[in-house]
Amino acid sequence: MRTGVIIAGGYSTRFGEGDKAVASLAGTPLIRRVADRMAGVIDTLVVNCRPEQTAALRTALDGYDHPVTVAEDAECDEGPMAGIMTGLRAVETEYAFVAACDMPFLEPVLIDRLFDRAAGRDAAVPRVGDGWFQPTHAVYRASAMADACELALAEGNHKIIEPLFALDYVVLGEDEVCEHASLDTFENINTPEEFAHAAERLG
Repeated sequence: MRTGVIIAGGYSTRFGEGDKAVASLAGTPLIRRVADRMAGVIDTLVVNCRPEQTAALRTALDGYDHPVTVAEDAECDEGPMAGIMTGLRAVETEYAFVAACDMPFLEPVLIDRLFDRAAGRDAAVPRVGDGWFQPTHAVYRASAMADACELALAEGNHKIIEPLFALDYVVLGEDEVCEHASLDTFENINTPEEFAHAAERLG
């Protein structure tokens, strides 16, 4: 059994008014596009969000192929690491794939590969380009990563990559990634211009 976790609790300040997660991208809410990309390689879905987002996100995910759990932030404004921790605390399987809500080009074949590579370890994370880790496109042993996030937050460290270094993790380099997906899989949408460009590609 595999779980997908979507982190949707950010305020999307660069996007303008409205919640980016439920904005219509070529006729489909953005978060639904992300969830649908995962559907073939997961069995359950967890969505992390702020409490005021829950109703709209449930509507966006109505009729989804798998059970959906909403994991609300106890405190907002804690950043994406706190969202990952909250999402992973709601996971009931050993491993979970974590993604941001604004990644509509996720490649299921690469997600499947990440699950395979994480087996027996605490995490499998891509590292591409100039050595940038992709912690919101990675598979984690849910309990281990949640504990590492909690410890980092308790120490006042909000850098999203820090918890990874407390884990037994394996890296998928760019060559391995490109055997399974284009680098578009890591693309995220932050601005109205990026949103419009993505809509053109998906329309």
